[in-house]
Parts: sequence; C-alpha cells; structure tokens
Amino acid sequence: MIRALWFILKLAVVIAIAIWLIERPGTVSVNWLGYAIETSFTVALLIGLVALGIAALGYRLVRAILRTPTRVRRHSRARKRERGYRALTQGMVAVAAGDAPTARKMARKADGLLNEPPLTMLLSAQAAQLQGDERAAKEYFTAMLERPETAFLGLRGLLTQAIKAGDRVEALQLARKARALQPNTPWLLGTLYDLEARSGDWAAAEGTLQQAIQAGAIPTEDGRRHRAVLLLERSFESERRGRSDSALSHAQSAHDLMPGFVPAAARLARLQVAAGKPKAAAKVVERTWRLSPHPDLADAYREVLNGYDPLTRVKLFEKLLNQAPKHVESHIALARIALEAQLWGEARDHLNRALAIEPSRRLYRLFAELERSERQDESAARDWMAKAAAAPADPAWTCDPCNAVSHAWGGLCGHCGAFDSLDWKAPTLATSLMEPGGPPAALAKPSAA
Repeated sequence: MIRALWFILKLAVVIAIAIWLIERPGTVSVNWLGYAIETSFTVALLIGLVALGIAALGYRLVRAILRTPTRVRRHSRARKRERGYRALTQGMVAVAAGDAPTARKMARKADGLLNEPPLTMLLSAQAAQLQGDERAAKEYFTAMLERPETAFLGLRGLLTQAIKAGDRVEALQLARKARALQPNTPWLLGTLYDLEARSGDWAAAEGTLQQAIQAGAIPTEDGRRHRAVLLLERSFESERRGRSDSALSHAQSAHDLMPGFVPAAARLARLQVAAGKPKAAAKVVERTWRLSPHPDLADAYREVLNGYDPLTRVKLFEKLLNQAPKHVESHIALARIALEAQLWGEARDHLNRALAIEPSRRLYRLFAELERSERQDESAARDWMAKAAAAPADPAWTCDPCNAVSHAWGGLCGHCGAFDSLDWKAPTLATSLMEPGGPPAALAKPSAA
C-alpha cells in the first residue's frame, strides 16, 4: 500500500512538471562553430535527458571494463579460499577419523591455499601427532608461539605433549605461561592446579584451586575436599621445617573444612598432644569418630591417652563406643585396648560383637592374639589364623587409579603420584605396599574416609 501511494505521488509530480512546461513554451538557441540550432525548451530538455542517460550508460560500461581484472582476481581468490577451507574441513574430518595420511595431505593443501596460519598450523600439528611424529608436531606448536593470535594454541599443544611425555617440570612452566595469556580458562586452571599439586607446590596449588573453583573448573564441594588435603600437606611441610605453630594451624583449618576427614582429625589430635592440649585432642577424635569411625583415629586416641594407666584407657575408650555403638570399629577399638589391659572377657565380648556385625581378616587375627594371650592355646590361634588367610583383604589406604596400597594416608599416591586418590577400602589387586610420596602422575577424585 505504501509503495503504491509513493508511486502515485512520483507520477503526479512528473505529470505536474510536464503540464507546467507545456503551459510555458519557450525556445532555446545554440550557436557553436558557425552552426545555429534553435528548438523548443521542452525538446531541448528531452535531448539533455537522453544525453545524460547515454553518458551514464557509457560511464558504467567503462567502469565495468576497468574493474574486470579486479573482479577476476577477487573471484579467483574466493575460489582458492573455498578450496582451502574445503581441504581444511576434510583434514579435520580425517583427524577425527584417525586417517593420518589424508590429514597430512589436506594440511599441506590447505596451507598452500589459505593464508590462515592458526588453522593450518594447528591442523598440520594434529596430523603430525596422528602419525606419531611428535617432533614435527612440536615444531608446528613452537612456530605458533611467534604469533600473538596463535601463541595460546601453541602453548596448549606443547603442554599436552609435555604431559603425555611425563615431563611435569616443562608442563608446569608451559601451563603458567598459558595462564598469563588466558588467566580465566577453566580447563587450563584445572590442569595447572593438577600439576602444582602433583609437584608438591602446595601454596601455589591452593591459590590456583580457588581460581579454578571460581571459573567452574572444579565443583565447589570437591574444591573443599581438595583444599583440606592441601592444608594437611602444608601442615606436614611446616612440621618438616620446624614450624610447629603453622603445622597446627593448617591441620586445624583442614579439620574445620572437613570434620569427617579422618587424616585431618588424626593429624590435628597428634599435633595438639604435642602442643600440650590432650583434652582438645580427645574431643577432636571423639567428634570425628561419630562421623567416621576409623582405625587411624583409634591409634591417635591411644596416643592421646598414653599417659593414663591401661584400665583408665579402657574406660575412656568407651567414649568412642558411645559415639558409634553399632559400628564394627568401635568394638574392635575397645577389644584392642582391653587386650592391652589384659581384660580378656571384655576383649572377647567386643570381638564377638564385632564378628556379628562384620567378619574380617583383622578381626580373626585379634581372636588368635586373644587365644595366645589368655589361654596360650596355639591350636585355637592357628584355626583363627586359617580363617584370616581365607578372609577378604582388610580395608587399607588404596589408590583409586592404580589400586596401590599405602601404609599411611598421603596427599600423593606413592606409586602413580595421583593427588588425593587414597580411599579407605579393600584393594582388589594391590600393586605394592609403600609409604606415601613419590613421583606424581595424575589427578584423581578427592576422598574422605
């Protein structure tokens, strides 16, 4: 409707002009080079308009002729770029399909057709990796460092290669350089935290962990557990350096973050005993026992009560039983302390209660010890030991990724180096028995007993 009205308006204006010209006739005379031309104004105007039209058409024709080489070149470049992107796409598909020869061929073709170093160099590097040519891939990634727009991609490629090769020192340096370029990249923060933790740089790892949580690379709840483990490792580090106050402070922070985390509670209790705070240490163990009864806590509690006589220790150990009366560890802890106090009847009673809850290899061994200590009955002891040999393995600090068993909890697995991977569980196929510590290898899920 609006277009029709606009057309009618323009037509009306033209008609009005024509009528105005017809009503006002006139003549136009032109004298040029001895020629005299005389015509009406209307005819002269029409001739002028026709001349302008011919001039405009001529101008367009000349401009089209002059622009033809440019258009040909532009069309050629567009065709070349189209072929280049097609080769690039085919190369990416070949990489995804694991077709190394095609990927390498398409990478060379795309490099010749496109002036896109970030894409072609990345494809060339991936094709080289697919063929197992890590040296060529490293050269491509290194070349990418020379351009600001490709530097991060190059660092990521080199970082991946370093991690794959097990060069954690180089990987850590590359990760820190990459963070300087892209400080809020989630995957990078997670990788950097992993490397710092496995290298034992606990303070740096704690700072990176906070960034990773804020960036969403690590869930908040997992981050709390990771931080508790880092604080506990910082406690061990401070103790090695003779800074007992700092060691106690870090252990307290770890326990406050995760009251049910057995290693933190046991560690805090021992440090409080060393600091002359046995009552506070006892409360820590008792509070954590209610959440997570555990043999390590029972051992720490014995150290807390070391200054008492055997009968008093048995009486005080009943506090643990009151915290978790139906848990097998409560009865085993009472049985062990009763054995030490030579209260044979009480020890046997708690062992029987534990046996009714959950038979175990450790429990059978305690029965054998009771038979030897109370009755000197070696035959009965051998029967219990035979049952122990046939029973499933007792729970131990076992690494989730490699299934290695450690004598004591540690932030790093001593076999594969996984960070915070030790769970209290029965190993299915133990790799070895070892003390915590050793060459780190991979980040695992945090765990709390």
